[in-house]
Amino acid sequence: MSQDTAAGPKRGLKRPIEVVRAELLKDADTKRIAKAVGMELEAYVELVLQYAQDKDKEPVLDVVEDEELRANGFNPPTEEQVAQVLIAAAKGELGVNQEFQKSDFQAASTPKKGPSLSGESIPVATPPADSAKKR
Repeated sequence: MSQDTAAGPKRGLKRPIEVVRAELLKDADTKRIAKAVGMELEAYVELVLQYAQDKDKEPVLDVVEDEELRANGFNPPTEEQVAQVLIAAAKGELGVNQEFQKSDFQAASTPKKGPSLSGESIPVATPPADSAKKR
């Protein structure tokens, strides 16, 4: 069934599209993401708006043979590289970049005690002795 002919009302934006478009075009994260995926900002914003206007729209996935990718100037990953990405994803290591590493987010969000999800033990913080306690 084609998405263009789907019956029923679309579930989407509650604000005017022009307002949302202007916000996206000014947003630093939107600019960063557009650059990261190799798209012009305006084209990326229009794609985002397509999905924002129709919450039931499914993304399109094109499967292309390696030979066709090479013919179009792309170097497809090897099976080993794909396996490494999948293993990194399973370990929760994807998406960690230098900017994230420089931030205090990880230190601030690390639990003070208890086991970690990776199975490594997390040292339990010992609270400082309070010298003002009643004796």
